[in-house]
Amino acid sequence: GPLSSAFRQLSRRTSHAVAEKMVEPFIHPTAVVHPDATLGQAVSIGPFCTVGSLAKLGNACKLYPGAHVFGRTQLGDNCVLLTGAIVGDDLPGHTVIGSNNIIGYHAVVGVKCQDLKYKDGAECFLDIGDNNEIREYSSIHRSSKEDDRTVIGHKNLIMGSCHIAHDCKIGSNNILANNTLLAGHVVVEDYVHTAGATVVHQHCHLGSFCFIGGGSVVSQDVPKFLMVSGDRAELRGLNLEGLRRRGFSVVEIKSLRAAYRKIFMPHISESGSIEDRVMELEHDEELGQASVVRSMIQSIRDSFCDDRRGICKFRQWNVS
Repeated sequence: GPLSSAFRQLSRRTSHAVAEKMVEPFIHPTAVVHPDATLGQAVSIGPFCTVGSLAKLGNACKLYPGAHVFGRTQLGDNCVLLTGAIVGDDLPGHTVIGSNNIIGYHAVVGVKCQDLKYKDGAECFLDIGDNNEIREYSSIHRSSKEDDRTVIGHKNLIMGSCHIAHDCKIGSNNILANNTLLAGHVVVEDYVHTAGATVVHQHCHLGSFCFIGGGSVVSQDVPKFLMVSGDRAELRGLNLEGLRRRGFSVVEIKSLRAAYRKIFMPHISESGSIEDRVMELEHDEELGQASVVRSMIQSIRDSFCDDRRGICKFRQWNVS
């Protein structure tokens, strides 16, 4: 009847009012939030935090005590800044971070690069995708030039004390273990795994599904699917365990092993350069048709382009 209808309307109004009240930002009295900052719904800003005038925080972002957001910085929905995290800098340009990212304790993300060629006042940029975890004490710098940017994709785990320098391009689904240090302009493709204390020289490329052994110093490119270790890093074969974990079939792995042996472990009767062996492999009626082998070949070829550093050294094992 009319009474029950009125009660339902009142219940809906009450629930809407409660919902609106629930999504109001919470700002601790000791936090300093500029009135021009843009805060989404259900944002939580803890004690002693700082949020600058140009900052934009998406819905349900959470700043733990002592976290800070400076400069023209944008956080997507559901980002978490743990205690001591600093995101952004009062520089021209921007820091843009997607949704569902965790910035760890005392991590520093989106600040001025350490390239001496950077000119004060130049715009510099950092773009980060979604679902990344950046652990404690890591540092990620903006680009060194106005026409470039530092880029990180999606679903990366960047462990404690890692450094990603200016203009790096990081893909998705990578794992960078503790104290991995990437110099400027390094390219990391997808599903790359670095073990602890890995150092990568500027402008190097790490191909998809490669593995870098702990303590390695990488001064040249690592092609797709391969494993390197050492100082200076040398090729050690295929990243077999990584390939299995990522669902590569037995047939695909067998093809890659055969291709690796042809390129890097030639028969004693086979002569010529690595380029000759790559070309010969391309024309192999069986292996040359496998998509994973073609992908590895292309990765190797790309490393020999004029603007690249060549591939990591490999020991010449001649098979009799």
